[in-house]
Amino acid sequence: MSVLVICAVEAERDAVARNFGPTREVSIYAHTGLAVDTPAGELHAFSVGVGPVAAAIGTAALLTGGYEMVVSAGIAGGFRGRVAIGDVVLANLATYADLGVRVEGGFLSLRDMGIDQDSSLALGDQRLVDRMAAGPATVLVGQVLTLSAMTGTDADADELATRYPHALAEAMEGFAVIAAAREHNDLRYVAEIRAISNIIGRRERSTWNIPLAFGALADAMSTLLNEPLP
Repeated sequence: MSVLVICAVEAERDAVARNFGPTREVSIYAHTGLAVDTPAGELHAFSVGVGPVAAAIGTAALLTGGYEMVVSAGIAGGFRGRVAIGDVVLANLATYADLGVRVEGGFLSLRDMGIDQDSSLALGDQRLVDRMAAGPATVLVGQVLTLSAMTGTDADADELATRYPHALAEAMEGFAVIAAAREHNDLRYVAEIRAISNIIGRRERSTWNIPLAFGALADAMSTLLNEPLP
């Protein structure tokens, strides 16, 4: 099965490829705007840039290569009391959390505004859930938010937690990757995987553990994508 993994930055992409052995070769790239002619059965990991615009453009261009599975992968901030640093989240719902309008009473999504366009996309193939559960990382299944701006204050973190009581993590690309992938009916699987590097709130880099998150991401991706795929 040919697999496309979309990451934001090269460090995430390299973590994705870290734990694969000779039975599952990974080709790694930085996206240059050119599609890749994908041989059947290969795994390609790309860094396409940060944020939903770069993710959507990169995914749409690369999917002309004829992939059967697309995974949005990387590290993420987690919600306090819902996840721990080093946990892995497999998304069952990807939500574009700042697509809408802020008003005096809170936040209105596009649907709230009367616009017929979804801000959430459902995921969560049970075969992938079962496979992830068999790996070494602690894996939680739940909602992952996509934001154009990361959360950097306790007030914003509390507001997001209240607005999305089931959200486990926030990142900046998942919804965009999934929305672009949904335009291709020949895909067998679409997934978002996030390893938790920090708890969202006041931006205190000293409390983050990015190496731990990269290790968890490497474990999770090798568990998910080692052959044979389901």
